[in-house]
Amino acid sequence: MNRRNFLKSALVSSGGLLNAQNRKPNIIVILADDLGYGDLGCYGSQIATPNLDRMATEGMRFEDFYSANSVCSPARASLMTGRYAARFGLPGVLLPGASRGIPESEVTLAQLLHDAGYVTGCVGKWHMGNLPRFMPNARGFDEYFGVPYSNDMDPLPLFHNRDLIESETSNDLLTQRFTQAAVDFIERSKAQPFFLYLAHCAPHIPIGVSPAFAGKSGLGDYGDAVQELDWSVGRVLAALADNGLDDNTIVIFSSDNGPWYQGSPGRLRGRKGESYEGGMRVPMIARMPGRIPAGTLAAGMASHLDLLPTLTTMAGAGQPWQPLDGVDITSLLEARDIPVERDVFLFLDGYDVQCARFGNFKLHLSRCDEPPWLDGIPEGRTNLPLERPELYDVGRDPSESYELGLQKPLMVARIKARVEDLIRTFPLEVRNAWRDTQFRRTRWTPTGAYPSKVKP
Repeated sequence: MNRRNFLKSALVSSGGLLNAQNRKPNIIVILADDLGYGDLGCYGSQIATPNLDRMATEGMRFEDFYSANSVCSPARASLMTGRYAARFGLPGVLLPGASRGIPESEVTLAQLLHDAGYVTGCVGKWHMGNLPRFMPNARGFDEYFGVPYSNDMDPLPLFHNRDLIESETSNDLLTQRFTQAAVDFIERSKAQPFFLYLAHCAPHIPIGVSPAFAGKSGLGDYGDAVQELDWSVGRVLAALADNGLDDNTIVIFSSDNGPWYQGSPGRLRGRKGESYEGGMRVPMIARMPGRIPAGTLAAGMASHLDLLPTLTTMAGAGQPWQPLDGVDITSLLEARDIPVERDVFLFLDGYDVQCARFGNFKLHLSRCDEPPWLDGIPEGRTNLPLERPELYDVGRDPSESYELGLQKPLMVARIKARVEDLIRTFPLEVRNAWRDTQFRRTRWTPTGAYPSKVKP
């Protein structure tokens, strides 16, 4: 080994030792777009995902992990704030030119980590408001490279910080470009604690695949996109190892919601835009050598809402002044035998509470007659109450195939009472939506047929 390589090796080794002993942990959150619960090899897919499978082998895999919403804007905003997006006026998908975003009154994960001394970088899809005051550089991120919303929206511009660098960018090259930007950020930021939020557009339609991966999977363009996503994760993990950061970096991988048209929900019922498990239960892998036990299966339920309180605790950062809906799951990640206490977990469609999970049980209360694709609540869209609430033990029956409401009326009543208590803490829009749904319940005919879209 020559002198230059020796010094480089010594610096990497000493840097790793310094990280492990004296530095706050680096944090990387990698988020796929519309990736299904059944789309990774370690979740039973035929698509080859060796890097994510290795990440699961070296860390913890969750079988019982939820997005906070079944569509992207509110799901991402909930991850970034630890609060249901309906609490702050983001009930549905934001369109280009929307006047809304995460309000300045909400505190983001990036702001909290920045205030704790982290350098913060956002790479990829934002989709939490595209006016300047809602974009990443105004919401706690030092650096930004990405697109402001989904890759199916036109035009698709590319930004570097606040500067527009391409008015129309190539969807096929986004995974490659986002990966390189993420690796560059890691190498620039390795001298201090950093937070990287890497939010891919893949595998959201229209499918984008670079020439290097086109046709590689043998499973169509969707399989190609997932394999390229897996390659990206491998590049990020390699960058950590090459820079001596491996043992002091927590890496989280997940999806913003369930699959849309082409992906697989695995054994789950439902897809994106629905309140069945397939719409909101998503892959989740967490890795941090020496802190998160290798090859473990998470021993409980968790959600994207939990990332802010958990990661800020691990970073020694402050907490928002607003009450959080997520809880600290550090003990779960570290496989310590300490129960995680939480209230009911709500499945919101727009401002409507449709389901609630408590323990292993999930109670369906209502369903909308149209999906929540648009910004806000479309005129004429109606949340319809179920004639009788449906109860499922999703711990044993994640496909929601065996309804238990008549067998367990006390559990139905218990969950509904907890839902009503929690709804009282929400803004007027959610409380009114709940009231309107309950009013519609009184309009059922004696035969059980719903006569019309009656509103109070």
